[in-house]
Amino acid sequence: MLEKKRSAVLPIVLIAIGGGWLVNELQLMPQISTLLILGLMGAGIAVFALEGINKSSVVTAPLLIATGFALYLKDYHGIGLKLAIPALMVLAGLLMLLARSRHIAERIEQDQQD
Repeated sequence: MLEKKRSAVLPIVLIAIGGGWLVNELQLMPQISTLLILGLMGAGIAVFALEGINKSSVVTAPLLIATGFALYLKDYHGIGLKLAIPALMVLAGLLMLLARSRHIAERIEQDQQD
């Protein structure tokens, strides 16, 4: 039974890659950079929505959103990575300091919530 699952991987990968390639060639999908920007920002929003505000999400979510915004500025406004990367590093440090605050709740593991 396990062998049948392994043998289906290659056809599924071929369908996914071929389908993505076809949709791209037909210009039915936005540019990959746009999808990456929206994906990063959406992931950041999802982290806040799923975890709420805690010591982990207060760093992770804004960094994902800021990285998406930095890529947007790079792709559409010509702001280089020479500015974006140091700015993201400063933001990461500030968020890590913020996460040390006693006013921010600890992250609750899924096992402890039940």
